[in-house]
Amino acid sequence: MNKPVDVLIIGASASGLMCAIEAGKRGRNVVVLDHANKAGKKILMSGGGRCNFTNMDISADNYISHNPHFCKSALSRYTQWDFIALVCDYNIPYHERSHGQLFCDDSAKDILNMLLSECAHAGVDIRLNCSIENIHKENDHYIINTSLDDYSAESVVIASGGLSIPKMGATGFGYNIAKRFGHTVHPTTAGLVPFTLQPDDKAWLAELSGIAIECVVSNERNSFRENILLTHRGLSGPAILQISSYWHAGETLSINLLPDVDIETLLKTKQQTQAKTHLKTILAEHLPKRFIAALLDEQLLNQPLQSISHDRFKTISKQLHQWQIKPNSTEGYRTAEVTLGGVNCDELSSKTMESNYSTGLYFVGEVVDVTGWLGGYNFQWAWSSGWCAGQVV
Repeated sequence: MNKPVDVLIIGASASGLMCAIEAGKRGRNVVVLDHANKAGKKILMSGGGRCNFTNMDISADNYISHNPHFCKSALSRYTQWDFIALVCDYNIPYHERSHGQLFCDDSAKDILNMLLSECAHAGVDIRLNCSIENIHKENDHYIINTSLDDYSAESVVIASGGLSIPKMGATGFGYNIAKRFGHTVHPTTAGLVPFTLQPDDKAWLAELSGIAIECVVSNERNSFRENILLTHRGLSGPAILQISSYWHAGETLSINLLPDVDIETLLKTKQQTQAKTHLKTILAEHLPKRFIAALLDEQLLNQPLQSISHDRFKTISKQLHQWQIKPNSTEGYRTAEVTLGGVNCDELSSKTMESNYSTGLYFVGEVVDVTGWLGGYNFQWAWSSGWCAGQVV
């Protein structure tokens, strides 16, 4: 016998829980199913356990999608200020970091507990360790067969996330459901992910693991100014994660290691005033010594400025302001924070997240072809898209 419910949400994710809260507030009978043993696992691990839950400055420009306008409606109807107000209602202490990022002072558990408390108040039934075996539509209801029970639902919300971090249980479930009901799915790739390096680059950069440098990292499509971090596997850090979402395989990146200094002009000036000073001494005022020693020729670094030509200054300037590096690949979904691509936005309502092809079927959060930058943007998309669906399911 199928258990009748008004709304069945697949995925106890950020977007799934937000949708459940809003639907429950409207008096709807809501069940949330998840194959994991805990709700909101990705919330708990985000932001180094502090959950970067939103950003002070949210706009459509912070998102990647084949339809760049799609996210505007949801983001304008449930804003970062709405979520911040909820956080304040629960007296959760938080702080702002660079680029408007908001983090919990204490723990990501504060955000998850808030959502679970809201779900409880709204009468939402969350069932974990539950795998979905089949979904099909009969007349105007969806029949959902699971490892626990069989359900009959008026509305089904897919909030199952993308492919990033499979050890957390990520699967392609949502994409498969979308295709089954006639939707197209834009090809998916790992986003906000570290790079691996070509063997030659890895050979010398791996020795510098742990060094962080504030840079501007650019390609033809975008540019980000934040730290890069050299690791034993390759390149990471905020600037690298950001540009990774805009990187195409085989492409070379340009890195300005000294965005605030015109090194050619500086060296010419220092040549007049500190002629006997070694090049490495000047450069060490602006970049880590170990990095300079690995990037530039040792003999050159040990020369006094008076013996270095202006042409050589120009070459040094190019090496530091336009360091060219061609990643081998990314680390893939294993360490990616998000999944690029997903359910085609043109086949969903931007106001409600409902399928254009199957009444009562909704897609929210990461499974949709909307991917935010690093900095709380993906959580805000989860809150906003989940909220919108929750108003109508």
